[in-house]
Formats: sequence, structure tokens, C-alpha cells
Amino acid sequence: MKKLVLAVLAVLLVAPAAMAEGWGVGVKLGAGENDPKDMKKLFDEGTSFSRELDKNPGYFSLEVLHEWALNDEANKIGAKIGWDMYGENKVKAHGGLSNGNLKETTYSFPFTVYYKRDNGVKAFSWFGGAGFTIIRTKVEGSGYINTVDVDGDESKTKVFPHIVLGGEYRFTKVFALGLDARYNIAAKAKKDGGVLSDRSGFGAALTGRFYF
Repeated sequence: MKKLVLAVLAVLLVAPAAMAEGWGVGVKLGAGENDPKDMKKLFDEGTSFSRELDKNPGYFSLEVLHEWALNDEANKIGAKIGWDMYGENKVKAHGGLSNGNLKETTYSFPFTVYYKRDNGVKAFSWFGGAGFTIIRTKVEGSGYINTVDVDGDESKTKVFPHIVLGGEYRFTKVFALGLDARYNIAAKAKKDGGVLSDRSGFGAALTGRFYF
């Protein structure tokens, strides 16, 4: 999986190296679908005196992109790779038959190829595309929850497709602000019959991009 990420980075960083323009970086802050099924089941079935389920749908992302002009400056093809850092999911239970906690940590690397209608500075541009995401989930636990031993950790890496659609307003030649929407397809990370993470479905992020 690491080799695949390195190969994608090589395409973005090496292939267009001779071109001075077309590069960009983005910063995103968003929220998306988040369904920690196993944690929710432990919480719903719990009988402890004190229990808490914290589901965090937020995520923070960084991305690197490159765009190539087609027949004119307005029509472009782009490629980008990102690093998504998702909010943690947690469940805690104390009292009765429980004295333990679980924490899920998830990050991903989405790679996207897209078409962009670039209308220039002081104008709105839109884009749409598709790609794949490599997601990595780790669940760490300690103690007992509902007599279930949750000590130890489990991890899973999964690859799934996604679709993107978005737009941005180009305030200057260098800076644009926009909204990105993404639909993750079959993004459920399962191991040994359990669901470690499920980020399937829609997500949206406010995005600031800097072009060079």
C-alpha cells in the first residue's frame, strides 16, 4: 500500500516537473458520514452506570494538485492527492460490568483525476472527477465493556472509489475559496467480522487553495 502512495506522489511531482505553472496546494475543513457500528452497539447494549459515545464527523485535509490546460485556458484536466485526518471516535463505560474504553483513529490518502472549467480571476469555476482512496483505521482499547474484553488494538487498510464535485471563487491569481463535495463508495473497514470504521457516503469541506 505504501508503494502505491509513493507511485501516485511520483506522478504528481515528477511528470510535470518541467512545467512552471499549474501547481497548487489546498487546505480543507469539513465533515462527512461517520458510522462506528461496533462502538455504537457496545454503547446501546451497555448497562454501566456511566457510559459515553463520542462520534466526530469532522476532518482536516491537505492536498497537492497539478492542472494541465487543454484546448484553451478554460478547460483543464487535474490530478491531486490528499491527506485526510479524521476526528476520533470514542466509547467509554464505567460501573456495573464495564470498566474500559475504545478509540478509533482514521486517516486516508485520496487520489483524484478531475475536469475543471476554469473561468479565471474574479469568477466562479467548477470541477468534477473520480478516483480512489486508501484509508487506514486503528482501534485501540483497554479493559472491559459489557463483559467484552476490549484490550489491545486492531487495524485495517482498505481501498475504495470516490466521486467528487465542487466549485471555487478565484479572488486573486494565487488564492481561491470554495466548497468540495465527495461521495465515498463502500468505505467500510472490516476485520474478523467486526466494523472498525465506516466512512461511506457524503462529505463536504470548505477549501482554500493557493495556486503557483
